[in-house]
Amino acid sequence: MQRAGRRIIDNIGFMLAEGEALVVSGRNGAGKSTLLRALAGLLPPSKGAISLTSGASEVELAQNTHYLAHADGMKLALSVEENLNFWANYLVGAPDPRSLSIPQALSIVGLTHALRAPFGALSAGQKRRAALARLLVVYRPLWLLDEPMTALDQASRARFAQAMRAYGAQGGLIVVATHEPLGFNTAQELVL
Repeated sequence: MQRAGRRIIDNIGFMLAEGEALVVSGRNGAGKSTLLRALAGLLPPSKGAISLTSGASEVELAQNTHYLAHADGMKLALSVEENLNFWANYLVGAPDPRSLSIPQALSIVGLTHALRAPFGALSAGQKRRAALARLLVVYRPLWLLDEPMTALDQASRARFAQAMRAYGAQGGLIVVATHEPLGFNTAQELVL
């Protein structure tokens, strides 16, 4: 993969089965975020292929992926509820029983008290938790997470680690770029 005409990542290959996670680590600038952007379909691979299959058939990657980058992807002037409603309506495909209601998602990330608070008034950690709740309101089979624990306190990290384990138990796939331990005992690791 290349960025600005410079080769960042070369000869990468991995496969994940239902419920598995891949932790991507490496020094700053090694290509962790670039890899996630390519997996999300935002950067084309310079060679090779990226695919997601369900059963025996290949499925549309973009329609089956949640990508959470460094920015939270929320509007500052809207309330937490309005932001999550927007994402739930924007991302919805066929209804999936694994999707959670907004109150359920906020309960998992410990943010029920902020339902009607303007997103812009939240602390950095609360903003990140609201952004993580976005992953829960519309089920998608693949989560691509770039430093998801940024700005989270220990209790919030434990809550989200539990949410990731529950998501994996439902068959979800996770690719996460991080420098921090996530509480996965069985995750594959890719060091760039």
